[in-house]
Amino acid sequence: MFSFLIVTVLFASCLAAPMSSYSYSPSVGGGAGTSFSTAGGNGNIRAIRVWEISSAYITGIQVRNGAIWGKRVGRVVGSAQELILFDGETIVQVSGKYHSVYIYQIYFVTSRGRTLVAGQPTTNSFNFYPANPKAELKLLSGRFNHAGITSLGAHWDVMDRNQTTYA
Repeated sequence: MFSFLIVTVLFASCLAAPMSSYSYSPSVGGGAGTSFSTAGGNGNIRAIRVWEISSAYITGIQVRNGAIWGKRVGRVVGSAQELILFDGETIVQVSGKYHSVYIYQIYFVTSRGRTLVAGQPTTNSFNFYPANPKAELKLLSGRFNHAGITSLGAHWDVMDRNQTTYA
């Protein structure tokens, strides 16, 4: 009887739904303007660029998947702050600050504890991270207008490390 119970429990655990690898951190910010998604290119995220107005808000974002830089969203103001990931390094957290209209500050945190910080710390905080501890940042989405990034959300997934293209 006891062995039957053990077999039943093992069988039931095999039928249980696996933990989903995809999760979404809902967007924050005012949300006016044109929608965007940084999806594109082949492979995992390998680098990020962020533009900001000094002492103000985030104006533009660009993501590199594999060896290909995606389309820049928002606008260029001055020099970009850039984070290039090492082999095997991933983005595991996106945090920052937002106000009624714009994203004012953004932090990208990697699996190696490195960060890219841009913008000014003002008003409301947000903290995005994946539901699955093995997931990494897959893409960013949100809205932008003629002046800057008005809303931001993060999409997470467990990515296939064998398909990553390094430059």
